[in-house]
Amino acid sequence: MIDALPEKGVPADQILAELRGLRSADLPTHGGRLFAYVYDPAVAGLDELARQAYAVSASVNGLDPTAFPSLLAMENALVGAAARLLGGDAATVGSVTGGGTESLLLAVKAARDAHPAVANPRLVVPSTAHAAFAKAAHYLRVGLDVVPVRELRADPAAMAAAIGPETVLVAASAPSYAHGVVDPIPAIAAVAAERGVRFHVDACFGGWLLPYLRRLGADLPPFDLSVPGVTSISVDLHKYAYAPKGVSVLLHATEELRRPQYFAHADWPGYPMINPVVSSTRSGGPIAAAVATLRSIGDAGYLDLAAATREAVGILAGAVTAVDGVRLHAPPETSVVCLASDGVDLFVLADELTARGWHTQPQMAYREMPPTIHLTVTAAVRATAASFRPDLADAVAAAAARGPAQVPDLPPLSPEMITPDLVAGLAADLGLGDGFSRMAEVNTLLNAAPPALREALLTGFLSLLQRPAAPA
Repeated sequence: MIDALPEKGVPADQILAELRGLRSADLPTHGGRLFAYVYDPAVAGLDELARQAYAVSASVNGLDPTAFPSLLAMENALVGAAARLLGGDAATVGSVTGGGTESLLLAVKAARDAHPAVANPRLVVPSTAHAAFAKAAHYLRVGLDVVPVRELRADPAAMAAAIGPETVLVAASAPSYAHGVVDPIPAIAAVAAERGVRFHVDACFGGWLLPYLRRLGADLPPFDLSVPGVTSISVDLHKYAYAPKGVSVLLHATEELRRPQYFAHADWPGYPMINPVVSSTRSGGPIAAAVATLRSIGDAGYLDLAAATREAVGILAGAVTAVDGVRLHAPPETSVVCLASDGVDLFVLADELTARGWHTQPQMAYREMPPTIHLTVTAAVRATAASFRPDLADAVAAAAARGPAQVPDLPPLSPEMITPDLVAGLAADLGLGDGFSRMAEVNTLLNAAPPALREALLTGFLSLLQRPAAPA
């Protein structure tokens, strides 16, 4: 453990060495073998450029754009680029946020605050919508109507049936995170427009990639602001625009639609507060790094990166199809390869892939959907994709030999029964004090728990981790 507040200051070289030592325990963010959390284009020199651009504006504060017009210019440039890519026109406006969750939260806030007379505003989403919508509904006290999907995609008829007099926003995905498939945006947009309800497209995950895939010939439906009825769309630049975290863009079709997104307060003795996003003080570093990244790669560069990503998806999907014991759970139409078990314990398989240097993201069973393994594919994976098939075959064989994960028997539990002592005991029984290289038992336990209990267990476990060491 490091001491963040030593009695005397520590030399810079020692501090940097300590930080590098801590980083050595992290998953590899480069090299095309991590299928979640980070996005790697494998472009030489891009990291260093982003770091230098970040440093140029790290001390700039986005709280007041009149004091720092450089940041205002950069934000407008990013919004303009996103609008051009995503079907905007001269009326399109937008804001730069700190990430996809913030963009979605603000889309919900704008819709809610546009209808102050609605006593109990509601949000309609398909069951494959990102969990950030549930977070936004929770934070903003908006009712959440979750509509079952059909073949992993939102069902326009079911979405239409869920719209009621208190619905202030309908949302869908392009693409969904879990499976990487695009919802039927035009059909849902038409329904929302007919009912006079705002419609948000969550393109946070793949919105910067889809336009390029379509230019490469991918059979993907229209999904952006060019579709009648789409009133807002979000896209994360720290995903397939390959900018450093965290930068996202929320676009509205018109200024009138955006206006309720703002928060303003002048009824106090300090400065009048006006914020377009959740944060007040914001560093200009991530925004400058995003501008540098987009300008360095350019439109032609993004088309090349999309082509590399598409090739890598094809190779990985082919490997899953060719190996007995696993199968594709979703069509690999964008940048996700989602695989399910065809005879082996999926969570054990994830551990075996980790042991072979492939870091995947297990997903729990949901309603009629089985557990799956999610692979977010980036351009960097093109260089490593060919080696995935033999490792997958070897991992499947090892998982079959190892057998299903064994977990301790638990008494009947409810979320209210999850105490710190119970969580600490479970963590010890499952060997979590020894690291996170073997997670099959943990994932099996979570998979067996209903969602509310799963949430309580995960909250307890994260709380167990997030505490400082006891004083010496």
